[in-house]
Amino acid sequence: VQLQASGGGLVQAGGSLTLSCAASGRTISSYAMGWFRQAPGKEREFVSSIRLNTVYSGSVKGRFTISRDNAKNTVYLQMNSLKPEDTAVYYCAAKAGLGSGTDQRLYEFWGQGTKVTVSS
Repeated sequence: VQLQASGGGLVQAGGSLTLSCAASGRTISSYAMGWFRQAPGKEREFVSSIRLNTVYSGSVKGRFTISRDNAKNTVYLQMNSLKPEDTAVYYCAAKAGLGSGTDQRLYEFWGQGTKVTVSS
């Protein structure tokens, strides 16, 4: 599975962005898909995941929405009410196996990342 993340950019605090993760090479409809992010000087952290249900980190719950379009083999992350602390490189990932969708060690495939910068 190859993953291509896109949609990052520069936005003011309070603004919105939608990230996309397009998959190729295999149908991802049965995969768990996750979004992770890595801020400058910090470790990569879980943001959200989706398979049969959706899971969000506490820091984005209520502001971000993950969704998938299986017909397009694409996963999205709608980000609203963005804050400067959301500034990071965002990565999408896919895993076929079971287990926690929040554990990045379980993800087998990763996209290249897309940078999101939120100005105050």
